[in-house]
Amino acid sequence: MSSNNVINLDLAIIGGGNAGITLAKKLAEQKNNLVTTVFEPKTPQQRNCCWSLWATPDQQAELKHCVLGSWYKWRLVSGEEDVLLTSKHFSYLCLSSADYLQHSEDSLEGCIDIKRSPVDNLTGQHDFISQGQSYRAEHIFDSRPFEESTHGLKQHFLGWEIRTKQPMPDTTVATLMDFRVDQSRGLHFIYALPFSNHHLFVESTMISRQLEDKDWYRQAISEWLCNQGIEVEELIREEIGVIPMEDVTKASSNESKIGAAGGAVRLSSGYAFSAIQIQMATLAKGISKGDFVIPQTTSGFLNTMDNIFNGVLLSKPNLAPKIFLQTAKPLNGDQFAHFMLGSAGFFEWLKVIFSMPKVPFIKQAWKQVFKHD
Repeated sequence: MSSNNVINLDLAIIGGGNAGITLAKKLAEQKNNLVTTVFEPKTPQQRNCCWSLWATPDQQAELKHCVLGSWYKWRLVSGEEDVLLTSKHFSYLCLSSADYLQHSEDSLEGCIDIKRSPVDNLTGQHDFISQGQSYRAEHIFDSRPFEESTHGLKQHFLGWEIRTKQPMPDTTVATLMDFRVDQSRGLHFIYALPFSNHHLFVESTMISRQLEDKDWYRQAISEWLCNQGIEVEELIREEIGVIPMEDVTKASSNESKIGAAGGAVRLSSGYAFSAIQIQMATLAKGISKGDFVIPQTTSGFLNTMDNIFNGVLLSKPNLAPKIFLQTAKPLNGDQFAHFMLGSAGFFEWLKVIFSMPKVPFIKQAWKQVFKHD
């Protein structure tokens, strides 16, 4: 690349979602002299959706500016049983991504620039183009997702934020999984978060290889609401998304990938917010010491166990509701939160393993070890 009209940067952050903007915020807090720019074409409002996590009291306080709802009780439901968990330490938070991103962007003022433009072409390890302008950066961190694998396992969903005509009877419980919906096309459940008496987020979620038409998810939501006796007063907004449930760190040798694209997604659940936060905080600390290596947030053991779990879901989809409920039943609320966060201890893992149907998991573990398809 010619040096004429090239803008030089110390750091370029491509993508201003959770990973990119959190890294920028952490770097700004260090008040270093690195010339850094975030490249993100969309505004926070254009990227608005719900993000969820299990949060400690410190995290609750840190994220209070963007919390839509908080619950210390959550449940998983099938046609046969209802598992209700209560935590004393963790709350399940739902965040407004727009509020989080806007608050984070505001904190960068005077420290780090944001360019409302996409990166059109990475032409090397240090060079790229954005809206016709050439840039050279000593270090590039790219949070844009990999292109989805056509046949790979995915969590895909469509959600509605609604106002209801009648008040909901209980807003203290978050429904993480309600399997009392159509299971004919793969693992399917409803996810429902009551923000207040008349304010609800409800989502139709699938875990499968094949995406569905938008109207299919909408119909599932409508039927579930009808079965719960909930009438819609107003559809506030609709969101749709796809989360790969495969080990993306093996999909590319590109060492600049961060966030979900850098492996910070729990493969068996699709949860990523907390892992991304940890990855970005650790990376920023490393950068302050001259270490630009992107840390991994999940262990090889955890990825192996999650791949075995996902393999069973694919091979035995009829067992999926039972498997998810059996995962939750032997644990209390705090233990379940640790398990979902990927920080479960040895005894929590033993409880979960002994509660699982043994034969499908042994067969899948055998395939995993010997790489059988």
